[in-house]
Amino acid sequence: MFGKLFGRKDAQRPALPVIRNVTIGRTVVLDPLAWRRFSGEAKFALDRDTLEITAQGLIHLNDGAFVHRFYTDDEILFQVVSDDREGQRANDFTVFVPWSSAYPADRADRDLWAERLRARAFQAEGLPEYRRFWFGEDAERQDPVTLWEDVYYDREGAAPDRRLFQTTMLFHRELSGGEGRELLLALTAEPEDGDVTHETMIGLPLSVGEFKA
Repeated sequence: MFGKLFGRKDAQRPALPVIRNVTIGRTVVLDPLAWRRFSGEAKFALDRDTLEITAQGLIHLNDGAFVHRFYTDDEILFQVVSDDREGQRANDFTVFVPWSSAYPADRADRDLWAERLRARAFQAEGLPEYRRFWFGEDAERQDPVTLWEDVYYDREGAAPDRRLFQTTMLFHRELSGGEGRELLLALTAEPEDGDVTHETMIGLPLSVGEFKA
């Protein structure tokens, strides 16, 4: 999915904020204890603690908040949620790794995936069950979130290289008796100039002390 997002470069005025010193061309160093302490229990797995950022995404949510996404070449995602575009009020940090990516075979396949995003629980092949995190579990069915992501390959670009429409839902499960949480992000990705894909990513929340750049 994310490997298809990056296109031409357009170096003009800077368009991207630098969030806690993270942007394209820099590295994020993670504390490996963030996931190794759940060894044998978590499905999240990462073979290194340093992420080289080669692309950056920006999402403006309907409630006014912003999602800042930082990608590596192999589609690992470091994500920051902030109340402001410049990231001065960042309050949520997560690292996601890809689990699965598939092209829908037909309309029926897309409809089935859409229903899975609406359900209380989500289970992918090779994974345990994850419960709906956004909106809670009270409703049997819940419409997922829709958003546009502007993706940049050049930190000096005045305009995004690609735009990507997403329909997404976040699920979770408790680890170690409630001492940790593992996340599952399931989404439909629809690039303006590419094929639709169904994506699943596994993530872990991070505290401010569990990464540096």
